[in-house]
Amino acid sequence: MKILILGAGKMGTFFCDLLSPDHDVAVYDPDADKLRFTYGVQRFSSLDDIDAFEPQMVLNAATVKYTLPAFRQIMPHIPSGCILSDISSVKTGLPEFYAECGHPYASSHPMFGPTFASLSNLADENAIIISEGDHLGKIFFRDLYTRLHLNIVEYTFQEHDETIAYSLSIPFASTLVFAAVMKHQDAPGTTFKRHMAIARGLMSEDDYLLSEILFNPNTPHQLELIQQELSKLQEIVSRRDTAGIQNYLQRVRGNIK
Repeated sequence: MKILILGAGKMGTFFCDLLSPDHDVAVYDPDADKLRFTYGVQRFSSLDDIDAFEPQMVLNAATVKYTLPAFRQIMPHIPSGCILSDISSVKTGLPEFYAECGHPYASSHPMFGPTFASLSNLADENAIIISEGDHLGKIFFRDLYTRLHLNIVEYTFQEHDETIAYSLSIPFASTLVFAAVMKHQDAPGTTFKRHMAIARGLMSEDDYLLSEILFNPNTPHQLELIQQELSKLQEIVSRRDTAGIQNYLQRVRGNIK
C-alpha cells in the first residue's frame, strides 16, 4: 500500500520505521529539517510531491494542534478513495471532519508516547480503534497493532473521549498539582524522585496537547472526584483518625489490585 505520513516528529518517524518494510511510504513535513531523521521512505516538503505519489492511505501523525489543519492542507492533493487515518490522542473536531470529508477513514489512538513508553518494547501497552471507522481501515490498524503485541480495544468516539478523561486527565491533573506545590529537596526519597521523573516527562509535552486533554468535556467530573477524595483524606489526617486512615488505605488498595 502507498501510505503518506503527515508529520516527521517522534510518532511520525516511529510509524515510518514500522511501515516502510512492508509498504511504499512517504512522509510529508513542511519543516525540511525534520525530514533528515527519516530513513527508507520518500521525503516530501512540498505539497506538489503528494500529487505525484497518489497515496492510498494518509496517516496523520501531526501534533494535536495541527491535526485538522494538516488534513485540510493535503485534501486537494490526494485521490478519491484514499483512506484518511489519525492517531491523535484528542479527537476534538475529527468526527465532524470525517463526516464531511468524503473519504473513508480509520481513527485510532496508540495509548503510548515517546515520553514514557519504550517504542522498542510495547508488549504492555494498549491501543484504541474507533468503531465508526471504515472496515478495511480498521482491519489494517488491528493487524498493525497486533504485530506490536498491543492490547486492542474498540470504542466509539464518545467512549474514547470518556476513557481519555479518566486515563489521562486524572494522572495529568494529579501530576500538575504535585509539581505546583513542589519545593527543592536536598535529599529526595525514592518515591519523590519517581514522581518528579513523571512530572518532568509530563512537562516536556506540548502545551497544546496538555491543555486539549485537560479541556476534554469529561475532565471536570474527574477533577471533582479528585477534589472529593482530597477532602476526605484531609479530614482524616486533620483528625488523626487511625481507624479512618486504615479504612481509606484498604479501599485504595482494593482499587489498584
